[in-house]
Amino acid sequence: MSEIGKDIAKAAALLMAGELVAIPTETVYGLAAHALEEDAILRIFVAKNRPQFNPLIAHTDSWAKARQLISSYPPLAEKLAQAFWPGPLTLLLPRAAHIPDLLTAGSPLVAVRIPAHPLTQALLARLDFPLAAPSANPSGYISPTSPAHVAAQLGDKVGYILDGGPTEIGIESTIIGFDDEGRAVLHRLGGLSLEEIEEVTGPLIRLLSIQDKPDSPGQLKSHYAPLTPLVLGESESGSGNWGALRFREALSTIPISQQIVLSESGELGEAAKNLFAAMRELDSRGYDYILAERFPDVGLGRAINDRLERAQHKYKED
Repeated sequence: MSEIGKDIAKAAALLMAGELVAIPTETVYGLAAHALEEDAILRIFVAKNRPQFNPLIAHTDSWAKARQLISSYPPLAEKLAQAFWPGPLTLLLPRAAHIPDLLTAGSPLVAVRIPAHPLTQALLARLDFPLAAPSANPSGYISPTSPAHVAAQLGDKVGYILDGGPTEIGIESTIIGFDDEGRAVLHRLGGLSLEEIEEVTGPLIRLLSIQDKPDSPGQLKSHYAPLTPLVLGESESGSGNWGALRFREALSTIPISQQIVLSESGELGEAAKNLFAAMRELDSRGYDYILAERFPDVGLGRAINDRLERAQHKYKED
């Protein structure tokens, strides 16, 4: 089992040596490696069993460092960076010539973000290279929101787990790209709401493509899925032993002990923070199915629904 601790110097040394380190962010825990070394990046794909056609996000700690990873950017990209970095926003921009193909899966675009967690910011400040860091879990499974989740999922596949406590937001970053005219394009719903982004950009172009070979992270049609089949709807169907994932009120048709309510106050931020941990808990109980409520399609509710729809897609495929 991997060591868990708060030793930034140890984490930095391992990363400089090309090893894997799990890092905390405000969204979920990431599985980090040197983003400019293909051998290190390859270790991420092997540890996660992640397909190499699925690109990764490069993490750094300043806009000045982020600009070194890209070849050009529209004025709106800098405006978004100034408004929301550090934070749960990823920008998809033309890559610099030295960016490895393995990081971008051969795409001419690179995904870049500045995470807000203080431990990871301190770690990144020690490094003269960015970190590739997808979620620290087996590919397609529920993203980790605590050090214990990482340890349970990846075991000794990671050299060190930097302990930043439970994550604050609980779902991955929102991804924004740009069209040929420099207008903002939504590629993935996430921890920054569309309402907040559109205050800066105006109306977004909503691409949100789900692909078998994506050009940005977070576009695979089946993802974030528990092993237990997840059904998205308002009431259970058929017989069987059901668990339930609810927003603010439990169902009367399933025992209370078999349900998890994400936010009794009806606060979408609290629900998003608790989502993946609740999915993981229900997945561990041996139910035949998990019944998940559809959330209000506003604010972070959109991102929650996106994660639940992709988890359900795996069940439908199976």
